[in-house]
Amino acid sequence: QVQLVESGGGLVQAGGSLRLSCAASGRTFSNYAMGWFRQAPGKEREFVAAISWSGRSAYYADSVKGRFTISRDNAKNTVYLQMNSPKPEDTAVYYCATGHTAVVRISADEYVYWGQGTQVTVSS
Repeated sequence: QVQLVESGGGLVQAGGSLRLSCAASGRTFSNYAMGWFRQAPGKEREFVAAISWSGRSAYYADSVKGRFTISRDNAKNTVYLQMNSPKPEDTAVYYCATGHTAVVRISADEYVYWGQGTQVTVSS
């Protein structure tokens, strides 16, 4: 059974930095792409970033491009989201997710397994 556990959320000031981690277990981590999504109160879940199985390909939402970086360590079965210069509008619950594909996907419908989420609050 695939399990995803996020950590690293919290309160951060706008312009600061925060790194989220997602530890995966239950299958061969390095075979599959990983993604980060977020959901703010009263809003739908939205795509943030995704990374291919090898880490060589990544894709970002326009709203975070140039500020956030997704990476992975296949030896540690962990994917990261480095959040630099966060803004108050980045406040949300952040989820990591994975599916059955090795390549980047941006639609939540293509992700099967989800973590429980970690709260990120950016103060102005």
